[in-house]
Formats: sequence, C-alpha cells, structure tokens
Amino acid sequence: MLSVLRLIAILSLSLIPALALPDTGSVRSGCPTLEATDSAARASLMQYVCYHSAPPDTPGHHAKTPDQLPRDLEWTPADGRDLVFSHTKSVYWVHLHVRNSSAERTVWYLKLNYPLLDEVTYWQTGEDTTEAIITGDQRPFASRAVDYRYFLLPVTLDGGETRSLTLRVHSNGALNVPLSFETVPEVIAGSNHLTLTHGLFYGALLVFAVFNLLLFFSSGTGYYFYNAFYLAALGLFLFAMGGFANQYFWPDSAHFANTSIPLSLSLCALAMILFGRSFLEIDRGTISDSVLKGQAWFCVGFLALTLILPYNKTILLNTVLALAVISSLFIIAAVRWKQGYQPAMWYLLAWLIMLVGGLIYALAAFGYLTDFLAREALMQSAVGGQVILLNYAMVQRWRLLNQKLLDVEHSARTELEFKVHERTAQLRNTMRELEKANRKLSTMSLNDALTGLHNRRHLDNIFPELCAEARRTGHPLTLALVDADHFKTINDTWGHGFGDTCLQFIAEMLTRHVKRPRDVAIRFGGEEFALLLPGTNAAGAEKVCAALLADIANTPLLSPDGSEVRMTLSAGIASLGAGEDQNELFERADEALYRAKSAGRNRALVADTSEVE
Repeated sequence: MLSVLRLIAILSLSLIPALALPDTGSVRSGCPTLEATDSAARASLMQYVCYHSAPPDTPGHHAKTPDQLPRDLEWTPADGRDLVFSHTKSVYWVHLHVRNSSAERTVWYLKLNYPLLDEVTYWQTGEDTTEAIITGDQRPFASRAVDYRYFLLPVTLDGGETRSLTLRVHSNGALNVPLSFETVPEVIAGSNHLTLTHGLFYGALLVFAVFNLLLFFSSGTGYYFYNAFYLAALGLFLFAMGGFANQYFWPDSAHFANTSIPLSLSLCALAMILFGRSFLEIDRGTISDSVLKGQAWFCVGFLALTLILPYNKTILLNTVLALAVISSLFIIAAVRWKQGYQPAMWYLLAWLIMLVGGLIYALAAFGYLTDFLAREALMQSAVGGQVILLNYAMVQRWRLLNQKLLDVEHSARTELEFKVHERTAQLRNTMRELEKANRKLSTMSLNDALTGLHNRRHLDNIFPELCAEARRTGHPLTLALVDADHFKTINDTWGHGFGDTCLQFIAEMLTRHVKRPRDVAIRFGGEEFALLLPGTNAAGAEKVCAALLADIANTPLLSPDGSEVRMTLSAGIASLGAGEDQNELFERADEALYRAKSAGRNRALVADTSEVE
C-alpha cells in the first residue's frame, strides 16, 4: 500500500514554481513590497505574492521572459494563500517585490519546497540588471543554483536596494508551488532538520530490508526475501519521489530521473504481489492465485512499457495497476482473515494506514490540499507505520507457525516452553543489566565527574527548553554565571589536587544555596559554573548570589601547607527578556560577569536590561 499511495502522489509530481512579473503599475498596486530584513514579513510571504494564470493561446502562455508579458496583464494577489492549482495546462507567473532596508549587502533564498518541477525559470531584476536561472526537472541537476533537492533561488540585495523577483511555471498536471523566503541560517537549519528526518527514515527502511534479507538467508523462508525486495523497491520509489535520486543517482539524466518514478512504482507493485501471495499463504490453483499471477505479469509488461511510453502515460498506467494490486490484496487478505488466518488482520491494518496517508499525500500532490511538505511528512509516517505493522504481522505469522509446530510436536512442548522461559528470563536479566548500565551512562554523560553537578551537555539540553517554557508561560527565567576568582593562582600555588578540592567546595556551596527543586547548578568549564533559576527574577537571583558569595568568602579552606585559604567568586546575572533567545541571554550574563571581574571581583552584577532588544 505504501507504494500505491506514493503512486497516487506521483501523478501530481509535475509541480512547477512560477516566476516573478515585470515591474508594472498594476503589479505595484496589488502586491506590496516585502521587507527582506523583517522576519515576520518573510513568514507572511504569501501576503506579498501576486500570480497570473495564462491559459493556452494567451500572451502570457507564450511569453518566455517577463519583458514579453503585456503591460496591462492582470495580476491576482495570493492574499496569504498557498499557490495550489488542480490539473491545468496554464502557465503560471509569480511576482514578488523585495527590499533590503539595511545598509549591508545580504543574500536570501526564495525556496520552492517541491523537488519534481519540470520547468523553473527565475529572474531577479534590479534598477539596471537582470539575472536569470533556467532550471527544472527537465534539465540536468547541475542547472540548479544550489546543489539541493528543492529549488533554492538566491536573492542578493545591496543595502537599500529593491528588486523584482519573477518565476515562470508550466505543468501539464496539477500545480503546487510551496514558496518560502529564508535567510541563509534558516535554509541551513531547515536542511539539517530534513537531513536528519530523511536519514532516519531511509536508514530505517534499509535496516528493515537488510534484516529481512538476513532472515531469508538464515531461514530460507520466501516471504522474508519478498519483503526485503518490497522495502528496497519502496525506498527507491520514495527516494525518486523526494528528488534524492535525481540529485545523487542520475543528476545528468533528466529523462531517466522522471522514468525512475513509474519504473520503481512497477517494481513496488510486483513486490507487493509476491510478498502478499507468500505471506497470505495463497493456495495454488485458486482464483486468488490466478488473479495475483495475472497482475504480476502485468507488472512485468508495464516495466517494459515504462522504458518506451512517455512519462505522463506510464505514471497513469502504473498508478492504476498499483491501485488494482492493492484492491486485490485487500480483498484476498479480508477473505483469508475471515477464514481464520489471524496474521491477515495486521496485514490489512498496515495497508489501511498506508492508504490514508497516501490519499492525503495524493490530494496535496494533485493540488487539492495545501502544505505539501506536511503531507510528505505524513506520508513518511504512514510508510513507517505500515513497515512496522508488516514486520509485526510477520512476527505474528511466525508465532502462528510456531504454535502449529507445538501442536504437532506435543511430546516436546514442555521442554520447548522451559527453554523459552529460560531464555526469556535471561533476556530480562540482560535487559535489566543493560537498563542499569544505560542509566549509569546517562548520568555520567550529564554530570560532572569531579563535582557531581550537571555538566555542559545538560546545560545545552535544558537551557533551550527552559527559555521556551518561560516565553510560553510568561514566568521569569534568570541565568547566573559564576566564576572563581584567581583560581589559576590556587592551582599554581598548591597544585591541581587542591584546586579540585576547591572546585568540590564551590559545588557543595552551590548545592547548599540552590534549594528549589527546579533550580539547576551546572559546572560548564574549569572554574566556571552556571545557575539556572526558573521562576526567579533578577532581584531574587542577586540575593541568592550575594548569599553564596558571602558564604564562600567567610568559609576558609585548609591548604596542603596548613594555611587557611579564603576563596571569592564573581557572578553575572541576566533575566530572559522578551524576544530574547538563550544565546543572547547567555551573552548578557557573561558580559555582566566580565563587568563584575573588572570591578574588582567578589561581587554579583546584574546585566543592564537596556541590552535586550
């Protein structure tokens, strides 16, 4: 079903970005200028976008550049809506004005979040220059401005400059143009997130495929091999659908980049038949067996036709074939479940999840739903659920076969059950030991070995969460950075062993003064400590630090030579301000600590709130 749902989505793979329009009065009146430095404006990009639909035999349809468009062309404001159109033969032009009000030359990216776009042409027009990029799924991958599966179109603006961005999009099918306007860090962050998501997804598919292949080699059971074949074909299909195959496998073959989608779709359909026929234990010579054999031969024939017929025909044929295969397997699985074959229930549930995800994905691809990226993520979740359920169904089938074997070999049941319980107990003991070891490793990874306080890793983990919570609830969050004064002198005078004793002494004092359950004391450097105080304002944190500094200064330590050593601390305090992130908060606290050091040490200073933007 995974394949089939993706198959449906393939029908709408012909999405194409649209290009910006010429700078005419009508465009200006309907489309305001986007302030590129304003993050809120960038987030509301579609409030600034205008588009024009040019049906066949109209001037806009035949125009190849913005200069060829009629001056009186009517533009339609997007009004915040995504550019999503069902099946159309029109050419779509998209226009956007952007301005850089800062004094520095800056680069942004107009991002088209859909990998399979046949034709994409992009212009950015300044006062006396026009830069163009001609790319799309029908051209070599190197034609793209950035080596990326989506289309990243650079927008370079000098300080105070305004430019017109134009996109031209043409598709014979549905048109879905998800646009975003992002800074370079935003593009990198989004790319990293998707890389992690897709890496986990495709990695899991590969692990399941290899695991089933190993099971096949070890047991000789056919459906393990067919499941590995299905997972491999499905992975290739999704890889091609996501634009990765075009980017990594055949970047110089635009034709095969498209052909690979219906080709892998046919392979998925064939793999579904082979796996379903084996897993559901279809008896030879039955009607079900004849239907599946016939469909398998159709798959082989369509594989050959995929190499001959145009893409728009093969994708339709293979989609219809895949839907027919899914329907047949549904019916056959329902019959087998009614006959008492229990693993068929999990088989049906797996395909049901895939069907729901695939239909939603297809509706988005065909232009009936917006937010294609969210639908793609939903589809991947559906695929993951289906794969897990299919493998669980195989586990259930194995249990059923094992039960049959136990029934036949009644005389060996007691011995087998004893071994199972014994191994289960061993496994539980092992799991308990592993759990203890994991807890110990987790504690070691988040705690400082010398002082017992939390370490920098724990700070990196919890700090963003506490900042997000403070912004959400409106409760204060204060960070205090504490540093031991003249600690190098202590190490140089009495050695690092006594220095470690001093650090343990500081940690003990921190623990004594940080009493509330949610307060956190952290050692994140050599003699550097941090206090995270949720629900405490700067004044409260200043009292805590003052008491801490006084306690430290008034409590002598006995050095190795018998003399008394009195330590002092310096502290910098900052409370989270409106619109401030954890890095800015940390920098303000660090600046306050620096001022405390410069002012003579042995004091706690609060960061100036005017530093918060």
